[in-house]
Amino acid sequence: MQAVDNKPVRDWATDFDHTDPEYGARAPEIWDELREKCPVAHSDRFGGTWLPTRHDDVSRIAHDTEHFSSEGVVVTEWKPEDLAPIGYAPPITSDPPFHALARRLLLAAFSPKEVARWETTARQSCRELLDELLGNRGSDDTVDAARQYTQHIPVRVIADMLGVSREDGDKFRHFIHRVLETPGEVEENVEHEDTLDFYLERAIEDHRENPRDDLIGFLLNAELDGKPLTNDHVHGTIALLLLAGIDTTWSAIGASLWHLGQCPDDRKRLVEDPSVLPLAVEEFLRFYAPVTMARIVADDVDLDGTRMHKRDWVLLPFPAANRDPEAFEHADEFIIDRARNRHLAFGLGIHRCLGSNLARMELTVGIDEWMRRIPDFELADPGAVRWSVGQVRGPRELPLRLLRVADSAEAG
Repeated sequence: MQAVDNKPVRDWATDFDHTDPEYGARAPEIWDELREKCPVAHSDRFGGTWLPTRHDDVSRIAHDTEHFSSEGVVVTEWKPEDLAPIGYAPPITSDPPFHALARRLLLAAFSPKEVARWETTARQSCRELLDELLGNRGSDDTVDAARQYTQHIPVRVIADMLGVSREDGDKFRHFIHRVLETPGEVEENVEHEDTLDFYLERAIEDHRENPRDDLIGFLLNAELDGKPLTNDHVHGTIALLLLAGIDTTWSAIGASLWHLGQCPDDRKRLVEDPSVLPLAVEEFLRFYAPVTMARIVADDVDLDGTRMHKRDWVLLPFPAANRDPEAFEHADEFIIDRARNRHLAFGLGIHRCLGSNLARMELTVGIDEWMRRIPDFELADPGAVRWSVGQVRGPRELPLRLLRVADSAEAG
């Protein structure tokens, strides 16, 4: 087992590395193994990191804001210091009491009513992408669903919401790779003009000079306790919306298509009974939840006899909690019409995902439009699927072979 830092992983229970490509490829198996023999794993990597795998433990930590701070949510060798309670990307990096103020500010922008306004944009984007994908398929009817479809859907929606160019999608993907897949690593020869900080500085400056009605404009006009938001607050929140609003969603859509590519019965069910889609979406979210959040231990604390020390990292693998047999019947089975499904794909506690309505809509639309246009397909080469590394898990390369394609008129 070879980690990204070239140090081999000796034992997932005592030396795990969530940035190891093997972890990305077979994380569910690793969680199952740990849950059986070492439900709270530990590693000295990143200055000391814990990995609970049981639903109860993940839930307890997520709700305990006294002992577990959100000052840092992406594990790196460098730990944030003295940034609480605001943090570098409010509200996700904020602790009480500031967190409630920062979160309340954004609630209206991500309400079901507001998100519904963007469904037409999402559907049109998916149809355009499918036209392009089908027009550029290989001679053997293969496509890369990740590179040609899923990675573009949330980019287009969030770009429109923020009021930045859709054409910057490639930049967003580079930012995501640096911040979420290789956190803490400094790429050689990266000029300041190519960084996320510079991009956001320019976007904010442009919105100040050319005011408009979008999310960045909203943040620039917003107030807390009668005062405008600080530039750091605006900068951090835009970074959060840009990164979290894209990577998590494209990962969920991609994992769902990866599943369908090897499960003909589930493909058939969606085609013959489209009414099952809402239940299927919730099961995709449970079974392939993409996000593992992080916390920093605020003060020494015991977790089921395990002593966690102040300033240790703690990963919160919500996907592992979703597969705990103590919390879900037949937890290791994908059940497309599972009726009772209180999954943790969007987290829980005060930091439950603010954008859950948007992510759910994009996942629903992304799958619905794909199945209308490409009702039958399969994995072209299972061994060629490449999964991301780090705290957001999803396929980055997803070769699929198209078995049946409907024309746009037939797809509706």
